[in-house]
Amino acid sequence: MMADITTSTYIGNYSGFVGTTDANVLKIVDQQTYKSLEAFSITYAGIHGYISACVCILGIMSNIANIVVLTQPHMTTSSNVILTWLAVADLFTMIDYFPFSLQFYIFKPKDLTFPETREYGWICYLLFHANFSIAMHSIAIWLTIALAIFRFLYIIFPVRGSAYCSVKNAKKVILIIYVSAVIVCIPNYISYHYQEKIKNWTDAVSNITYNETIYDLKHRNEGPFRALFDMNYWLQSMLIKLIPCALLTVLTICLITGMQRAYIKRKALKSAGRKDDADKHHETARTTGMLLAVVILFLITELPQGILTMLMIFLPTIQKEVYNPLGDLLDIMALLNNSINFVLYCSMSKQFRDTFVQTFCKCFTKEKFRWMKLNLITMEKNGNSNNAHGPVTAV
Repeated sequence: MMADITTSTYIGNYSGFVGTTDANVLKIVDQQTYKSLEAFSITYAGIHGYISACVCILGIMSNIANIVVLTQPHMTTSSNVILTWLAVADLFTMIDYFPFSLQFYIFKPKDLTFPETREYGWICYLLFHANFSIAMHSIAIWLTIALAIFRFLYIIFPVRGSAYCSVKNAKKVILIIYVSAVIVCIPNYISYHYQEKIKNWTDAVSNITYNETIYDLKHRNEGPFRALFDMNYWLQSMLIKLIPCALLTVLTICLITGMQRAYIKRKALKSAGRKDDADKHHETARTTGMLLAVVILFLITELPQGILTMLMIFLPTIQKEVYNPLGDLLDIMALLNNSINFVLYCSMSKQFRDTFVQTFCKCFTKEKFRWMKLNLITMEKNGNSNNAHGPVTAV
């Protein structure tokens, strides 16, 4: 029987694996390792909701800033257009995950196990979350691949690269990725459903037994849905895990090689006295370095899941023994990757920093210049305007 893969990176695994594997019948890891993973999962699950909620709040603000800055008219390039829609996918992921972390981690009733809930509205939301998150994750990873491909073509074909990697072509690729991700995830939409079950509990004071309805999220993997479930498994494994990880690895190597070639060419131009051309190549290399960092961060996040997914094809029990206990850790790694790009852009791009300051700090900047002008006027009235080491240095 095919392994039951965790379909969505963001579906969560709170207490989901506890008791699913008998420590006496382990096939992949030994008992001590499994118990350590089990203990880690239970301990980390207690703080995962708080950490992920904080990351989501920061991620929402940072991705809004990314979108505002990257959509400024003077920032319009093919790479920035792709980065903008990558920020949109990351923003939607954060907005979707925030209530999930609150309801199913922080405020989760202690007598229920994930993903059980007493509210019909929350099980509907969880069903939406299980499908929406995988679609956004698919879009994000393929946009990252498109970004790497565009930059590689620009480096390899300096003349024709501008035509290949035009803003118009970038928009076409973005549209194709968004539409394709929604279509490819259709089997996933059908595979999930919720079920009702009756839970009995006894009041400690009155000793009366009550019945209540509990909602739970399940896979459709039996009967006529078995073929659909298997197809969904392979689609998710290949198109969202294995193939993207392989492409990102290859493209990372290609970009690093391209940067080395560009560095050698820049040195040759500088030695030949062509300083303007050398400076142009240097600016191109800096942009490539920033985009390469985006790709590498995404690869670091996705590679562990890709390796585990590949192993699950040959060793199905690895999901229950290793993958599920590490589910929350993989989630927070993905969330951090979704929120860290703003820091990356600010640290590696002067144009992004300047645009951010001009866009979000206008009031502060105006007040600063107003204070400096007032300071100059005051000093001139005092007869100090000719002091070369006074107001000029201060300004």
